[in-house]
Amino acid sequence: MNAVLAAVGIMLVLSLCRIHVVVALIIGALAGGLIGGLGMEATLAAFNKGLGAGATVALSYALLGAFAVAIGKSGLAHALSDKALALVGRQHSGNGASSVKWLLIGLLALVAVSSQNILPIHIAFIPLLVPPLLYVLTTLQIDRRLIACVITFGLITPYMFLPVGFGNIFLNNILLANVAKAGVDVSGVNVTQAMLIPAIGMLVGLLVAVFISYRKPRVYDLARVGKAEGTRTAYSPRTLAVAALAVAVAFATQLWLDSMIVGALLGFVVFTVSGVVRWREADDLFTEGMKMMAMIGFIMISAQGFAEVMTATGQVQSLVDASAQWIGNSRGVGVMLMLLVGLLVTMGIGSSFSTVPIIAAIFVPLCVALGFSPMATVCIVGTAGALGDAGSPASDSTLGPTSGLNVDGQHHHIWDSVVPTFLHYNLPLLVFGWVAAMVL
Repeated sequence: MNAVLAAVGIMLVLSLCRIHVVVALIIGALAGGLIGGLGMEATLAAFNKGLGAGATVALSYALLGAFAVAIGKSGLAHALSDKALALVGRQHSGNGASSVKWLLIGLLALVAVSSQNILPIHIAFIPLLVPPLLYVLTTLQIDRRLIACVITFGLITPYMFLPVGFGNIFLNNILLANVAKAGVDVSGVNVTQAMLIPAIGMLVGLLVAVFISYRKPRVYDLARVGKAEGTRTAYSPRTLAVAALAVAVAFATQLWLDSMIVGALLGFVVFTVSGVVRWREADDLFTEGMKMMAMIGFIMISAQGFAEVMTATGQVQSLVDASAQWIGNSRGVGVMLMLLVGLLVTMGIGSSFSTVPIIAAIFVPLCVALGFSPMATVCIVGTAGALGDAGSPASDSTLGPTSGLNVDGQHHHIWDSVVPTFLHYNLPLLVFGWVAAMVL
């Protein structure tokens, strides 16, 4: 049995059985290593090696968490919450409540999309913005699975379609670079055009979630929301202006130096120098921000260890090779198998950015042999990489929404974030990715 299939299968089954994701990743990695013939010692060595790579990512999120806490200290999130509460108070029933619901959904979608390009802090905004809005969401009986789908859409679609911020990294630095490295001339390829149809698939999944799957009210315990929210942060026009300045500094720095970490640090410095974050409080706030992202960091560290074990078995390559043998000369079968392999690999690794380099080396020559155009090749590899980001227990695109929606213990990571996003985004991506490859 292929070690990658076994490891990912074990990890997913354990996660669905409500075993903690970190434990599921460790057990899955050990099982995969042993099935792949590495032995216990080599499996542990590979896992430990992967942890080092994951530590860099975890530290990045911890620093972004500190910046997010500073934004929270300014009262920006609570200002938005208060505006929403005021609207609920004035329009507490009928069409008024409905308009507030759509306003909140639109706001969260806009902020999620912006977190990938305009203000590339990724998921760091979620634990600060979402908890203050939970009282409003609960009062309006909005299904949190819907909110998870909305946020995940905003976290994934921009980077797989818009070449700005994270999208610039994924589309230009990773996708086009690896396809070119594998021997295809991509100089005339418009990467946005190549990924347009798969992005439409993501949009279709979002519309199904909003208007069909989770349109009905869902009741949550309002008392638990109030206890989880805690004390509210005071704010003033000055603190909100400082927050806007810090955000602008962080964004400009990210564009200038291509470093989210330096941008977050400078944004934090703006808060400190302005007095919004007092000097004697800075250390505690920084620590609080790192704690806020700690669980996500540990999961991502474990995921890197898992990925390293899968690579060490050498059976990612054999999985791809086996798919190539199944394909024969059928372009339709070829595309579907390549997309399914991409889905499987990303589900285990939890990162589209890490999947593309793994699959591009094999898929690109296969696409050339089957006669696909350079644009179709880019589309196939890009879609295969993006598949599985939604719906992976170890992906920050599902971990992020859970971190904000579960502060009162009423939102389960697997059944309320992972399963809904898997169904609404991976299935449409398979269909629309296949169609795109066949027509481009």
